Amino acid sequence: MFRQIYSALTSDNTINLAFEDLTRMLEHGAWMFERANEVLHSTVPADQVRQPLYDRDQAINDLERSIRRKVLRYLTVNPGHDVAICLALMSVAKDAERIGDYCKNVFEVGYFYREGFHVPKYQEPLDHMAEDMGALFGTVIKATRDSDETAAETALTRASQIRRQCDHIIEELFRDEDSIEFHEAVAYSLLARHYKRVAAHLANIATAVMGQLEDLDFYPEDGEGSAD
Repeated sequence: MFRQIYSALTSDNTINLAFEDLTRMLEHGAWMFERANEVLHSTVPADQVRQPLYDRDQAINDLERSIRRKVLRYLTVNPGHDVAICLALMSVAKDAERIGDYCKNVFEVGYFYREGFHVPKYQEPLDHMAEDMGALFGTVIKATRDSDETAAETALTRASQIRRQCDHIIEELFRDEDSIEFHEAVAYSLLARHYKRVAAHLANIATAVMGQLEDLDFYPEDGEGSAD
């Protein structure tokens, strides 16, 4: 998708700036995800991170509005031109905005849950997933910034694996007959859900880079019709 847009619209500075805004949204999201997980693992104080993290989320919201203005301005000047592609850009901007919200949710688990994690069969895969998610952010940022379809395809595969792992953890929590504290089980399930949603929104952006506009917001392998 992005390669098509650049080839068709490279002379329009408004649209180019909109793509720069989208890349910045993803970079802010990656920063928020990393900081949220540092709080989760108590490597930085929550109070030190809270305001900067919420400031970044506000910056993401501002950039989404900026993209909307730029796209509407472009369509006003060029009525009927590239409408589907412009609408897709607005759609993936919403994905980037939702990523900020879920990063806040991850932070809030670390902020409110102070009892620690003591069950390796849940903690370890979630820790590995958080590392994989950091790499996934980098891959999607590259795909978006460079219109790199190979990176987008890699991101789709990685995101699908993460979502399946999250589903497995949630299923195991429901079936678990071992002794596990209720509040700890809730924390694990929330993290699995939030990680899955971040991966889903990143996958949606990668899907757009691949040019598969008809597949936006659909994830047949998960049995779900939306990223939310």
